[in-house]
Amino acid sequence: MRPQTLIAVSDVEKSSAWYCEVLGATSGHGGPDYERLVVDGVLVMQLHQLEVEHHHGRFGDRAHPLGNGVAIWFETDGLEAAAEQARALGATVQTEIHYNPNADHHEIWLRDPDDYLVVLASV
Repeated sequence: MRPQTLIAVSDVEKSSAWYCEVLGATSGHGGPDYERLVVDGVLVMQLHQLEVEHHHGRFGDRAHPLGNGVAIWFETDGLEAAAEQARALGATVQTEIHYNPNADHHEIWLRDPDDYLVVLASV
């Protein structure tokens, strides 16, 4: 089994550009309604426009804040470079790079354009 995380976002193309820069991902679909983000040929995340229903109904409700109670974790070989790229894009850094003794790795906690908590962790 492999996770295929999908989050609802307010602007798919903006979020796609942000995640592609931070994660070193590429677009696997593209467009204003839906995106598949790929790293080395592997799907790492999906983005879906909040109010587009497609065949499954709407993913979210604008009356509720996006990202509340969700943390999206990514392991990376290049933590420092990814953190620097996120800072250059103006990401809000919630917690700077630090050592997490529970996971035995270093990590940084950021906020994406829709305020989802994104954790980048060393391998």
